[in-house]
Amino acid sequence: MAGNTAGFGEMMYLLVLGGLVLLLIGGEALVRGSVSVARKLNISELVIGLTLVGFGTSVPELVTSLQAVDKGAVGIAIGNVVGSNIANIFLVLALAAIISPVLVHPNALARDGTFMIAVTGVLCALLWFDQFNRLSGILLLALLIAYLAYSLIADQRRQSAAAELHKAEGESVEAHYGLGAGLAIAVAGLAGVVIGANLLVTGATSLARSIGISETVIGLTIVAVGTSLPELATSIVAAYRKRGDVALGNIIGSNIFNILGILGITSLVSPFTIRGDITADALAGAEPVSIISSVDVGALVLSAGLLMLFAMTGRKIARWEGAVLLLGYILYMGLTFDLIPTVNLIPNV
Repeated sequence: MAGNTAGFGEMMYLLVLGGLVLLLIGGEALVRGSVSVARKLNISELVIGLTLVGFGTSVPELVTSLQAVDKGAVGIAIGNVVGSNIANIFLVLALAAIISPVLVHPNALARDGTFMIAVTGVLCALLWFDQFNRLSGILLLALLIAYLAYSLIADQRRQSAAAELHKAEGESVEAHYGLGAGLAIAVAGLAGVVIGANLLVTGATSLARSIGISETVIGLTIVAVGTSLPELATSIVAAYRKRGDVALGNIIGSNIFNILGILGITSLVSPFTIRGDITADALAGAEPVSIISSVDVGALVLSAGLLMLFAMTGRKIARWEGAVLLLGYILYMGLTFDLIPTVNLIPNV
């Protein structure tokens, strides 16, 4: 009996590890294959940087959230998006800045950074009112399309700093395969992401149940960091090449896609609630409580706020500021795993 339990435990960890590896490799292959095909079709680096790079690195989060909701693991689905946005700034950007200070062009950051702050506010409102229905999904996707259309038109009309940054994001992806090879790599990458997401969700769900913590915590931590591995790899490489501005642009774009694209598609395909088991709570005479806590919302808002603060003052994110961001992630992990006592200040959250 003990042998069976040990074997099951090893299998869970193997599923999680295998899923993470496939997400990283598949996500990278999907981006490179898609970018290569786009170049063969003479699509500009500006369009590639604004759309394919940002969306491509968010595909692991999208597929993982869709599969999690389909399997009833809502905590993993929403935790994945919220946790990924937090990890992108507090972990990924922090490590990039520690490796090499991230130079910032305020004019390039103004539009996309401000929009990221705005959609983060939209996410907070959706979390507060628990409105992850089809109407919300349609509105989120419409907002994403409008943002991309406006950005493309504005950038092509005038070669602004933002346009140059998006162009650099596209050029940062080294992919120059033939049309057939690029398409094959993209398809193989997508298959890897789908299989990896399935393994990760299955393993993460079993892991949460076996060690007695919520699926949401697993989603906010292990799954979120795992699906952020493409952003981490891209940002680390950019930092070593002294192109931290590209890493910053990629992170901002990914956070926007996570909120508008991933939650938009997920809400449209499979509407869900984050208020836990509403029926069971109602029968027990209790008020349904959100599976996303005030600590999670606070970390989400603080990370976005610190990014803008550090980026807009001094024209760079220095190593010490990267260390502050990383400290923020360490503190957030401590709060998430109850290593630091918390006080819930927001009702029903």
